[in-house]
Amino acid sequence: MKLFTNEDIRAIERATISSEGISAITLVDRVAEAVATEIAAHWRPSRRTIVFAGPGNNGADALAVAMQLIDRGFNPAVYLFNIGGNSIKDDCKHLRDKFRATHPQADFHEIINTFNTPDIGASDLVVDGLFGSGLREPLTGGFMALVRYINESGATVVSIDIPSGMFSEWNNRAQTRNIIHAHLTLAVQFPRIAFFFADNAELVGRWKVLDIGLSREATDNRKSNFHLIEEAEIRSLLKPRPAFCSKADFGSACIVAGRFGMVGAAVLSATAALRAGAGKVTLFAPQCAYQIAQTAIPEAMFESDDDKLMLSDIRLDRKYSAIGIGPGIGTGEPTVNALERFIKAANKPLVIDADALNCIALRPSMLNHLPILSVLTPHAGEFDRLFGEHTSDEARLVKALEVSRYHNILILLKGRYTALVRPDGKVYFNSSGTPALATPGSGDVLTGIITALMAQGYKPEVSAIIAAYVHGVAGDIAASTHGTYGVLASDIAAATGKAIMQIMQPRTSFN
Repeated sequence: MKLFTNEDIRAIERATISSEGISAITLVDRVAEAVATEIAAHWRPSRRTIVFAGPGNNGADALAVAMQLIDRGFNPAVYLFNIGGNSIKDDCKHLRDKFRATHPQADFHEIINTFNTPDIGASDLVVDGLFGSGLREPLTGGFMALVRYINESGATVVSIDIPSGMFSEWNNRAQTRNIIHAHLTLAVQFPRIAFFFADNAELVGRWKVLDIGLSREATDNRKSNFHLIEEAEIRSLLKPRPAFCSKADFGSACIVAGRFGMVGAAVLSATAALRAGAGKVTLFAPQCAYQIAQTAIPEAMFESDDDKLMLSDIRLDRKYSAIGIGPGIGTGEPTVNALERFIKAANKPLVIDADALNCIALRPSMLNHLPILSVLTPHAGEFDRLFGEHTSDEARLVKALEVSRYHNILILLKGRYTALVRPDGKVYFNSSGTPALATPGSGDVLTGIITALMAQGYKPEVSAIIAAYVHGVAGDIAASTHGTYGVLASDIAAATGKAIMQIMQPRTSFN
């Protein structure tokens, strides 16, 4: 699914109005119908409801929603902000006049000069239609005070399109206390890019997209650098296996991992590579890992470093289709030196994770020698060690775009919506994340899956996208047995094959 900027969405709305020969008010009515239906499905009409309508398009939506709620048996108190008496836009003015004409007995207040803030309590429902995605500057003055008051009231808040005070894309200029903290955000037609940053989770709450029938042609023709990856797209990317095949058809993957006390990371990664379908998997590790690896994963072959306890010289005896490196290797100087020599000699994309990233952070010049389209898979801490401290996920994404372009590498920023950042500026958010993945060793499993897919011939960027989605589904499958709290990384690795099967087969096969 394409994700659009606010400017893009406005263009699609204009194209819809033009192609269907309708007015902007028709779109407002569609929004109101969808929002009111959603509210009525969750809350009873007896719930005390307060609707705040701003002076612009979001306010017009809110007024239309209020009328729809009245028709459904609600009795909302409606507050329209028309400061000075002439600040509302034409569509908002039209809806105000319609509201007055059709619902003369409604509890309606038009704020022109003085605003007496209504009492709002924790049992109330607030519909936030103050400012939508067209906001240009952070809230100040009376609107800022009102937003803070609503947040502090404890009321349940439903925001139309986007929480008031929030921007659709980048929110580095906004303070969270001056933005509505919604419990439910009902986005119109498309989720906003800002929804996919952890920084904004407490503002957006749970979000749902409401389809109001915007032009499919305009949507398809509009280019975007941002995408949300969903199951249908992954299904189209995964290749069915032919009836006549052998392990030689699915490549050879090498996992370079482990040190004394961290062999488990190597086992997890190699196991995941096998479960993700690599034809052959070899674990390259210190000698201390030999007995553990051969016992835990007899299906994998083993190559040994000369050192008993750590990686000191990564010399591979065979050529491999793909190589993943990093889980549990530590950051000792011999290992940093070995990694640097290995990277400088590499001539095909690598998957680089965990301690390999930490080693590079100790010697950043290694970044200049990474093979083109290598996949780096940092979580927030690893990213900051590599590229400097950042105070938000948004800032990390901006930095990742810069670094990816400069070094011509792929960066997979791990999180609830793991984001693949490409050198061409495109960003792909993964939709299958789950809290079950927040367990030690989960990232090692992801490394194994990416490496296995690259070994099977998928391009690095495609491998990263598929792997992130499969990883999330595997986490869900594991959680269905063990619960979100109880999932181990080994459960995720074990569920990887089931996850791929579930994605490739019709959903009805898994009830």
